[in-house]
Amino acid sequence: MDTTSTASRNRRPARRPVGSNQVGMRQFNERIVLQTIRLHGPLPKADVSRLTRLSMQTVSMIVDRLIDDDLLEKQARVRGRIGQPSVPIALRGDGAYTIGIKVGRRSLDVLALDFAGRVVCRDVFEYAYPDPRALFPALESRLARVHQTLGAKSGKVVGVGVAAPLWLGGWRDFLGAPPDALDAWHEIDLRARIATMTGLPVEFAKDTTAACAAELVMGQGRGIHNFLYLFVGTFIGGGLVIDGRLHGGPHDNAGAVGSIPLREGGARKPARQLLHAASGFVLEKLFSDAGAPPAAAHDHRALSAELWRHTEQWLDSACPAIASALTNAAALLDLEAVVIDGELDRQLLREIIRRTERVLDHFEWEGMVRPQLLEGAIGADARALGGAILPLYAHFAPVHELFLKPATEAGFE
Repeated sequence: MDTTSTASRNRRPARRPVGSNQVGMRQFNERIVLQTIRLHGPLPKADVSRLTRLSMQTVSMIVDRLIDDDLLEKQARVRGRIGQPSVPIALRGDGAYTIGIKVGRRSLDVLALDFAGRVVCRDVFEYAYPDPRALFPALESRLARVHQTLGAKSGKVVGVGVAAPLWLGGWRDFLGAPPDALDAWHEIDLRARIATMTGLPVEFAKDTTAACAAELVMGQGRGIHNFLYLFVGTFIGGGLVIDGRLHGGPHDNAGAVGSIPLREGGARKPARQLLHAASGFVLEKLFSDAGAPPAAAHDHRALSAELWRHTEQWLDSACPAIASALTNAAALLDLEAVVIDGELDRQLLREIIRRTERVLDHFEWEGMVRPQLLEGAIGADARALGGAILPLYAHFAPVHELFLKPATEAGFE
């Protein structure tokens, strides 16, 4: 029997130091150009040259090559400025595709992302708990739909990114699963299983780390270099960005805010974790006990007059717990900001931020710098979208970490 934990098997191999000879200088420079356009949007060749510090001749040759490879395209000339009209160069959406898979505790999400970062199709399979006997057949059928949607372009799929909790078999009682329903996850190598199923290279990340990657690349992370990321889903979890880089830690579990113990009760009483107070599952249970659909916790119905007293009961417990966890993190990490997102109605998410701010107003901040609280920009798709981003950067970034690096540190002005 394989006694290796699911978390260990799914973990990415340790990264080795790399330089410009990792992929060859020509390919490295091509990836630098692609990365510059991805970070800054469509650019004329002159701006690409300035930002990358490559000569205009080199940039022109690279851009022409990448246009021939269908990875870049010319846009309409921009007129009306001083000097010659410029021709912006943009990422070509149909140049390549990736597939993002989020295996969660309540749902399976599968989406396809084009080379420009646009979602071209998305499918969801919901369940009460992640039973692998039902989950993998559902995944196969949804992957088939993705390939059907892409048609002839499915040959341009370069890889799959998987976002999942590190311990899918954990918290069985909390989810209300039968005694043996989740035991199989201890024997499943999720990354290898999906690689066999798809025949494609597979990148893996913890689900909330993948969501943090999406926020870093496409959301608030474009302007913040040090932040803690919180995602309120079935469970609350998070990710950590330090110096503009996604920080996974030695066990790929950095930012695991859901496991932070809460300061409450006596010394002899076992400490609850943040996830027991601030997870979407807690609100689901309040609704279920009141005879309402548990799924209402994740949409506008949570704000309805009929359910608001239950939602407010959850907020009264969740927001002080979140605030307590954030002060500990701020003291330890010296954060610029805390970004909060989730699979919730946006108005409810803003209420979480507002009430958490109100609790923080009463905390003692002497000796610390209080981080700003920001609303995440991605939403419910963040985990699957973050998963889909991973293969794009594994295949097309200059080095694997560069997309985790702010433009000013990557050699771009």
